Amino acid sequence: MMAIEQTEKTDLSGLIHHSDRGSQYCCNAYVGILKEYNISISMTENYNPTDNAIAERVNGIIKEEVVYREKCFKSRQKAFERLDTFITFYNDRRHHMSIGYQTPSQAHLQTGEQQRVWKGRCDSICANEENLVPLSNQKPSLVQD
Repeated sequence: MMAIEQTEKTDLSGLIHHSDRGSQYCCNAYVGILKEYNISISMTENYNPTDNAIAERVNGIIKEEVVYREKCFKSRQKAFERLDTFITFYNDRRHHMSIGYQTPSQAHLQTGEQQRVWKGRCDSICANEENLVPLSNQKPSLVQD
């Protein structure tokens, strides 16, 4: 719902929601929301995590950097708040090497084909590192009060 609300649109034709075959993604309520907004539904085959590598990677990052470090949230509301803070940080402040040291939000606003930069191919981008905010400087914003 966060992603849908950010678009401020009621018709999201052309958008594809890709997921695994978890029961939460197959339930009538969830599928109904996707259909309401004309979002195409795509699911992995045969419960194969490699079919959904990007989502699995992002979920792994959230688990490693938030859930496992937190160990136990004081309440469901605190868990939602903490995850919301991290997702905002991940999308709006965390620079990703694979998209040219942009944030996902910056890359999302661009049109056309994205230039992907992988290890060993980032010399020109790495030369411009003085303009980047190191992750170590961002860490305090992740600490829960």
